Amino acid sequence: MHGQELDVAAALSKSGMFRQKQPDYYVMRIKAVAGDLSVEQLSCIASVAEQYGRGGIHLSTRQGIEIHYVHFDNLEKAHQELIQGGVEMGASGPRVRVIVACPGEETCKWGLFDTKKIARELDKRYFNAEAPSKFKMAVTGCFNNCTKATENDIGIRGAIEPQWNPSSCCDCHLCLKICPPKAIERREHGSNGCMEYLYATDRESCINCNLCTLHCPGEAWVIGRQGYNFYIGGTMGKTPRFATILKKVVEREEELYELADKALACYRKHGRKKERFGHMIDRIGIDTVNAEILGASADSNNYII
Repeated sequence: MHGQELDVAAALSKSGMFRQKQPDYYVMRIKAVAGDLSVEQLSCIASVAEQYGRGGIHLSTRQGIEIHYVHFDNLEKAHQELIQGGVEMGASGPRVRVIVACPGEETCKWGLFDTKKIARELDKRYFNAEAPSKFKMAVTGCFNNCTKATENDIGIRGAIEPQWNPSSCCDCHLCLKICPPKAIERREHGSNGCMEYLYATDRESCINCNLCTLHCPGEAWVIGRQGYNFYIGGTMGKTPRFATILKKVVEREEELYELADKALACYRKHGRKKERFGHMIDRIGIDTVNAEILGASADSNNYII
């Protein structure tokens, strides 16, 4: 493409419209924060797809909708009709993409918090912000990880820290069997004539999933703290990388945004053009990134009793 065409393509890309392989045809990417759209918005999208596309839509892997086969000459008209119908455009290129989220506590029995509220706040603060490469965020309400927090540049997942209550424990060993990472340990102490036991959880190994608190028959395992696990550096694509846990059981919602601010600032400072956040982390080292975002060192007391 010539310089002027490149400028036009870049501007359209920032507004969620990008070229197809077919000359002069574009994809229109629709913004659906947390995957939510009203029936009125869906009706408008259907009308635009029928009038300016080929009468169909594509559901993206990130809870969005795309209208394909819109000719360049019809882009502005189609865009205006979408705006009038209350439909916002998504994003592409090197910037923060639409935030995805699961239904959360509103309708899911496993959900630990209001995922959509946090997704909307992340959208308000960061959507379409410039970055060295594409930057994706996901919010998931529990350990089932339905929106794949560990495959996003920033992932937020509901989390609990279990606490053992000895007076309620029947020593059935069920928690030892059902703990996915085998983070629970049973210890015995005392003399042969008076042996006692206790259960402890390894903070480092614990994935904060709350299976122990949900299934303990005597309710000996209870929720000690509840919050969010914060992940950074996940990506799929040509070189997949699972996200690294930055901080466990963040208890304040506002701290999530503070961490997101610092993580994005770190990426902008050190990231190279078209380099994903996770690959930047691997290049400069997770210790460097942790120090820059968190400052203080991690808690050395790893066991919860």
